[in-house]
Amino acid sequence: MRFQPTEPFVPAPGLTNEHSQTIYANLVRPRHTPPLRRERRELPDGDFVDVDTFDGPSGAPHVVALHGLEGSSTAGYITAILRGAKERGWGATALNFRSCSGEPNRLARTYHSGHIDDALGLLRDLRAKATGPLFAVGFSLGANVLCRLLEEQGENAPVVAAAAISAPFDLDACCRKLDGPGAIHWLYRERFLRTLKGKARAKLKRFPGAFDGRAMEASRTVRAFDHSVTAPLHGFHSAEHYYAESSAGPRLHAIRKPTLIISAGDDPMLESPVVPPEAKDNPHLSIVETKHGGHVGFVAGTVHRPRFWAEEQALEFFATFR
Repeated sequence: MRFQPTEPFVPAPGLTNEHSQTIYANLVRPRHTPPLRRERRELPDGDFVDVDTFDGPSGAPHVVALHGLEGSSTAGYITAILRGAKERGWGATALNFRSCSGEPNRLARTYHSGHIDDALGLLRDLRAKATGPLFAVGFSLGANVLCRLLEEQGENAPVVAAAAISAPFDLDACCRKLDGPGAIHWLYRERFLRTLKGKARAKLKRFPGAFDGRAMEASRTVRAFDHSVTAPLHGFHSAEHYYAESSAGPRLHAIRKPTLIISAGDDPMLESPVVPPEAKDNPHLSIVETKHGGHVGFVAGTVHRPRFWAEEQALEFFATFR
């Protein structure tokens, strides 16, 4: 049975615009969490990732959350999942991708939209220890990572079910949208490029020659940054090669675990169609496309008392597998 939302998404009055949804959600989401413990996971290649976690009672579900580009376990959408899991009596874990926990990672490489090994290793370890069902939810870049993982693993994916929210299924189209004209899109990409370039400068000091520093500094678009930094650091020939190899959209037919996909038709960072039409042929996918919602927005309720519909629906979806 494909999942039907427990309620339709109705934007908070005054927040029907895609940019208002995106920006307001980023600004007002609460960031408090249940008590967490930080654990460092040593990786096979000598690097590490940090996770923030808490346990539920024996037999309770456990939710793993994956953040978006330049996010972390402190992102408001991640903390919403952590709080929601705690309220239900579940356990939860938030993965900080390499370089995103507040401490630089050890190697020249960092993380990218198609790198699944770190998340897969975490999920496998948690599955081995779990006494209840294991779920995973990803947001934006983390949603693409999660879908790529599900595609590669098929029936062997170490989760009972998953949810992908505002996934950039076509990375080339996503960058084309982000790098487009207009003040708002300039604001979005400058927000990403500011921290990406800061990390890249620090990386180049530790690993001289790892990539072309001049080209990195000259980059004014996400595509140019990916071409000069992301691609060479991770073994791709170009930004286009990286996008083609890492986009989850062309392989959604390979997912074999129940997966909820939530996307907004007005997502300001994605081109239409935001979900590949052929994905609807996969019976394992529950695809929910709303007219409004922005990018990882989905602010319902009111401006003064907002509710975050996508996170609520992801948890409701998982609750059907208890």
